[in-house]
Amino acid sequence: MKKLLWIGCLSYFLIGLAHVVLGSILPVALEHYGKDYSQGGTLIFAQFAGFLGGVLLSPPLNRRFGKRGGLLIAAALLCIAELSYMLLPPWGLMFVIAPAAGFGFGMIEAVIGTIIIAAIKENTAVAMSRLEVLFGIGAMVMPLIGSGLISAGYWRMSFLVVAVCSALTFLFWARMSFGELDHTLSRHQPDAAAGHIHAMEASDSVSSSGSKTTSSTYRGRNLALMILFVVFFFLYVGTEMSLANFMPAILIEKMNMKEAGAALSVTCFWIAMSVGRLFAGYIAEKFQYRVYIVYSCLAAVLLMAIFPFTNQIWASFLIILLLGLAFSGVFSIALVFASKMLPGTEESTPSILIASGGVGGAILPLLTGWSLDHLDVNQSTWMLALFAAGLLVISLVAYQWQSRQRAASV
Repeated sequence: MKKLLWIGCLSYFLIGLAHVVLGSILPVALEHYGKDYSQGGTLIFAQFAGFLGGVLLSPPLNRRFGKRGGLLIAAALLCIAELSYMLLPPWGLMFVIAPAAGFGFGMIEAVIGTIIIAAIKENTAVAMSRLEVLFGIGAMVMPLIGSGLISAGYWRMSFLVVAVCSALTFLFWARMSFGELDHTLSRHQPDAAAGHIHAMEASDSVSSSGSKTTSSTYRGRNLALMILFVVFFFLYVGTEMSLANFMPAILIEKMNMKEAGAALSVTCFWIAMSVGRLFAGYIAEKFQYRVYIVYSCLAAVLLMAIFPFTNQIWASFLIILLLGLAFSGVFSIALVFASKMLPGTEESTPSILIASGGVGGAILPLLTGWSLDHLDVNQSTWMLALFAAGLLVISLVAYQWQSRQRAASV
């Protein structure tokens, strides 16, 4: 299990790199192609549309090729896409490469998250937080590397860094043994056996949850709760990706910063995210998942509301650091929280929520890019604050929901 968690962390490190590499060099890339922020937002939309495809198609691909085979396909596709980015093809081809890259890291994230939540029953939040720490480190390191490469005039080599990491991840998954888990990771169900798939999934769900509810069943109150979490993840990932991809652009517009210096804002954001994730799992286990999520969202709303009033670079970077701390454990803790509130759906809930996050990660940055072109920069940050307020409202509803559930069961 430790070996599985270790390579899962490596995979999440890769996902962190891949998530932010485009945003880290976006201002200089747009300058190279002679495009504006709206078109940059469209490119990010295309990448996260691919991310959504990777998440949604991971279950059938896993059934066909096994979880290990699916991860190998995703890592190889991501490597090829990043190498293609590095070649700086015509702008039109970037919209072919972007979905391929998104598909690769989206599928990796969905498969790893499902494996960990299903395999680790105790201190699940701690295990997921460890994965998210490595995600944060990857997302922190990439802008730092990108900033250095921008200064040196070799910004396109940022994509090579992700490609090399993808290749290494591919080799580890291809060669490493996990003992008894090897059969589970490599098991696949050919098309000829399609008639037995649902029965096998139902059997797996019964054994893991002790109930006869299949992994894909959402009815009544559970359906309403699931919709609530879907909206939550849509807003959260969209807000996080808007910050990660457009924070340098916001600082350039707001503070007239240089491109290389502005790129460091993303590094600061992910440094705080990584540090926060070291403790998020333990805090959430001690004070309850719902309490952690509510206070994290409240802090994010307050910080986003203050940000438009900052006029100094040091104050902006301070708020960015605090935002990173506030957001640090929200994704992983909310993912575990949702899975625990919907028992018997552990196989499907993570994928659905990650997919909804992918939709948000595609649509909201598109809206953010448009707003930076057509609105005042402070109006764009107010829009992000509004998204954070939506997170707070949903977290409060989920808090009350679980309170009523516990009161009814006493």
